[in-house]
Amino acid sequence: MVQQYTKAMIRKEFIEMLNEKPINKITVKDLSTNCNINRNTFYYHYSDVYELLSELFQLELEKVIDEYNDTLSWEESFIMAAEFALKNKKAIYHVYNSMQREELVNYIYNIAGNIMSKYVEKQSEEIDSYKEDMDLIASFYQCALTEMVLRWILNGMKENPEDVIERIGQLFDGNIKMSLKRSEKLKREETFEEVR
Repeated sequence: MVQQYTKAMIRKEFIEMLNEKPINKITVKDLSTNCNINRNTFYYHYSDVYELLSELFQLELEKVIDEYNDTLSWEESFIMAAEFALKNKKAIYHVYNSMQREELVNYIYNIAGNIMSKYVEKQSEEIDSYKEDMDLIASFYQCALTEMVLRWILNGMKENPEDVIERIGQLFDGNIKMSLKRSEKLKREETFEEVR
């Protein structure tokens, strides 16, 4: 229990510091001082701030997975999942502009993939499409969303992400279900050809 409290305190302070300065300027000494712990306590839990960053993203991803609600649209789910990034724009910007960018890219990619896979699966409940096509559709949207978020970060996070995601949802409304129905049609045609 004490260990979990200590780790949570370290993560909270790390996020606060990351919102103020780049990750390469955050030292274990400063982090430990701000948490009122000694450096050995930090090293008991983490080998360095980069391991801490990895754990932070992993915990946020697990939270997204646990809180997924299949009654929401993919847009609503994605906006909810992006809550951490929206609350910590400077921290996200600092990670994006660091040597740890890949951690951030993987975090965004995994969130987008988790949401889109579950959404496509839900949309396909009454459609007999190929599993491979479902995976392809989810992967397509996963890559598109990831790139959109990375471009948003690169451009200084000026636009309201909710507006952008909602607009994408309006422009592509029905495309996932339509693609699944095309897969179902192709499956029927290919099955019919095999029977003949």
